[in-house]
Amino acid sequence: MKVTLLGAGAWGTAMAAQAARYLEGSDVCLWSRSQQQLLEIQKGGENSIYLPGIKLPKTLQYESDFTRAVKRLSAKDLLVIATPMSGLSETIAQVLKIAEQPLNIIWLCKGLEPATALLPHQVVEREDRLHSRGLQHAYGALSGPSFAHEVGAGMPCALTIASTSTNLCEIVQAAFHHGNMRVYSSDDLIGVELGGAVKNVLAIAAGIGDGLNLGLNARAAVLTRGLAEMMRLVKAAGGRSETCMGLTGAGDLILTATGDLSRNRRVGLELASGRSLREILAGLGHVAEGVLCAAAVADLAKRLKVEMPITAMMGEVLSGRLDPKEAVKKLMGRDPKIEA
Repeated sequence: MKVTLLGAGAWGTAMAAQAARYLEGSDVCLWSRSQQQLLEIQKGGENSIYLPGIKLPKTLQYESDFTRAVKRLSAKDLLVIATPMSGLSETIAQVLKIAEQPLNIIWLCKGLEPATALLPHQVVEREDRLHSRGLQHAYGALSGPSFAHEVGAGMPCALTIASTSTNLCEIVQAAFHHGNMRVYSSDDLIGVELGGAVKNVLAIAAGIGDGLNLGLNARAAVLTRGLAEMMRLVKAAGGRSETCMGLTGAGDLILTATGDLSRNRRVGLELASGRSLREILAGLGHVAEGVLCAAAVADLAKRLKVEMPITAMMGEVLSGRLDPKEAVKKLMGRDPKIEA
């Protein structure tokens, strides 16, 4: 089988390396719109900007021509969209416009579309209605607790592929379930995607708590009550709340809220130190999806009449309407309630 990954950021590069290590021949291709970036990767043997220090397999192929990158695939192969959430709509639209046969398509991004509060698969469904020309593509989301640098280094990792297509799940597992990577399957796209969106917002909250030196008890409370918020939202949106207890909910939340490599946690830590969000994002160098989708998650919760106080407070803090310390006071000052 062949695999094409669209997007040569940290995550796309790491997953390209994972597939290229185990698939025979030169069947894995990494696309970037920047030919200069690809030339530098080929010359140095690593993606020094987004994944420094990780040597990439020599069999990995590179392509800067979008059409060639997509059209090299057949109906038995796999196309992976490895852009941030902000690039999903444009990328899938481009793919659908040039596709000449049904494709197996997955995405790695986590979050909601800020302007519409749509989940990734809903964005894809919208673009499919506009551009698919009647072709029956198979779609899915690959998610779970994973830092790109560790995946690139071949360290142990477990992910979940969510799709209503059993065949697509099997293709994804054939591409990536090798060595130190395990890939589980699920048919709960809503639960998997919402878990990946909400955990980023909660990770910012956990970072703020740690930055304010509120203690480990406070962090445990944020994660536990945040998980309860996630489960309520998933159920209201039509997913299964028990999905939140798996890799793409509790697993990803624990990693993103406590791991030092987490960009969202770092945003929270620096907000607690008094730095402005603009300063923080300028120095980050990568996308922190929790910042981009916090308001959208809060809007979705409001529309579905789901109470999510931690998430709502993060929206207030990130918009600049509320100071982090004041947000903590408001949360701690809420009336007592039954836990369940």
